[in-house]
Amino acid sequence: MQVKVDIPDQFASFLVPPGSDAGRRLLEDSVAAAYRERRLTVEQVRQILGFATQMEVDPFLQRYEIYDYTVEDLKEDMAGLDELLGPRKSRKTA
Repeated sequence: MQVKVDIPDQFASFLVPPGSDAGRRLLEDSVAAAYRERRLTVEQVRQILGFATQMEVDPFLQRYEIYDYTVEDLKEDMAGLDELLGPRKSRKTA
């Protein structure tokens, strides 16, 4: 789908930095907002923006300060470290 957006000249620079591809910038802003609101998945973001792999999505999301690292993710990571290094209590030094 193609969408035409008319932005008054006096406001265009507030929405799209000079020298940027306005269409791409507005698309990326819309995709980031939709992902933040959980209306899109990582795979949908990848497809819409034409990225070859999901690995390219992470830096894109980081530019928009979207970090999908939950408390559950932290607990899983800590459990993995405990498996590798042993329980945290035994790693403490006196």
